[in-house]
Amino acid sequence: MLTYAAPRRMVVASGDCKDAELGSQAKAFLDTLASRPEQDTLSATQFGERLFPQSTQSYEDLQRQLETALDHFYEGRNARAAQATDEALQQITRLPVGETRWKLYVEAQLLHGLNYRSMGKQKESDTAFRNVLRLQPDYELDPDQFAPSVRQSFDKLRRELARTRKVKLTVKSTLPASDVYLDGLKVGQTPLTLDVLAGAYDITLVKGGITSFPRQVQVQGADMPLLIDVAYEGSVSASPFPCLASNDGNDERTLSHAVRLGGTLGVEEVIVVRLERPSSGPKWFAATVLNVEGGQKLREGGFKTQGMEAPDEALSALVDFVTTGRSPSSLVVMNANGKAPWEQPGGSQPGGADLTAPSLLSEGVAETASPRSTSGLRVASYVALGAGVAALGGAGVVRMLAQKDLDALEKRLVNGRILSTDKQALELRNSLSQKGNALTGLLIGGGAAVTAGAVLYLLSPSSAAPPVSLGVAADGDGASATLSGTF
Repeated sequence: MLTYAAPRRMVVASGDCKDAELGSQAKAFLDTLASRPEQDTLSATQFGERLFPQSTQSYEDLQRQLETALDHFYEGRNARAAQATDEALQQITRLPVGETRWKLYVEAQLLHGLNYRSMGKQKESDTAFRNVLRLQPDYELDPDQFAPSVRQSFDKLRRELARTRKVKLTVKSTLPASDVYLDGLKVGQTPLTLDVLAGAYDITLVKGGITSFPRQVQVQGADMPLLIDVAYEGSVSASPFPCLASNDGNDERTLSHAVRLGGTLGVEEVIVVRLERPSSGPKWFAATVLNVEGGQKLREGGFKTQGMEAPDEALSALVDFVTTGRSPSSLVVMNANGKAPWEQPGGSQPGGADLTAPSLLSEGVAETASPRSTSGLRVASYVALGAGVAALGGAGVVRMLAQKDLDALEKRLVNGRILSTDKQALELRNSLSQKGNALTGLLIGGGAAVTAGAVLYLLSPSSAAPPVSLGVAADGDGASATLSGTF
């Protein structure tokens, strides 16, 4: 018997990411989903670790760790010094970007350079020193801490790097003037072009309080262009709950961002949960299931909610629906043709309605349409009368344009005749012929339409006339007429 693994899913809230009620109910939904043993769900901790890895140690802790590594170095315990420095570097690269991080990073790399040199590992020592010089080529070693031989080797490496071929790194962002950080050091603002040594760099963009995903890029070749969508990446937060900030009501963009986020994290389905607050009526907790590979909306449903906590029974029913497609009676379930109650004025749709049921959907449509129902014959009469009036109006406009061409043509006649060499006169004659044909057609069609409309009006039952508007427009090249209204 073949068995198939459940799709790997993730849950992300959308809306105001500082909304405690949204965070509480989104967390409860994820906990309910993750409690199902058959579900393979990305946890909130995994979400944060993948997108925004955080250091488990403070600046002060890491400074003390580097001082301990330096003590190991002075006492000849080179292996322990290397291990402690490596562990510190792993945490330093997770710190927020800025001068403090860069200072610790430089201190760790220089200690690595010294330690590897004393171990006879010249290549590793040069690599550590290069990690400092490639972004700060004018960095000077402190003569009180570094021996003359080390400083000479450091300066020699500086000269070699100055002659090394560089890569043109171009960084652009969707938010102009974003600060660009390489390995934690600010190197400029977007759009930015730098000549850098080939290699791996940690890059982060910051615009005010918005930060891109930290990423490592392999810079190589002659040119390396980078475009980072800071606006999108900055809308994502991991704390206190995975969330996509969405305050402008653009649902399609939010769902598109959710699909992109799912692709970044390698999941198959994304469940977007949100709190809907109509202008009047109850609040709703809603969930939309998206397929990451194709970007399709698979399912959408929700339930009424009050207060900070969502009912356990309703949460369980919603989880059943998003994972299996079953629609318990306690949910409102949407199909492609339905309109969610939270999208309707007043949110008046009764809870528990299954909008995927054809009978309920058709009844809802009939009830909505009945107050404005109008006789089919009466509607047809309005259309015919309006079209006829528009055609007759258009005929009048064409007649005026034809008179303009006729006046121009008469001025070019020679003894009442058109010269075969007068191209403009020939064009005016052709234009008059075309307008004549159009005028005849409009008069005949307009008269017939008005007659038909009058007959249909007399045959139709009485009902309130809907608003109808007629527009006629003309320019030097022709005329047009439009009919609009509500039927």
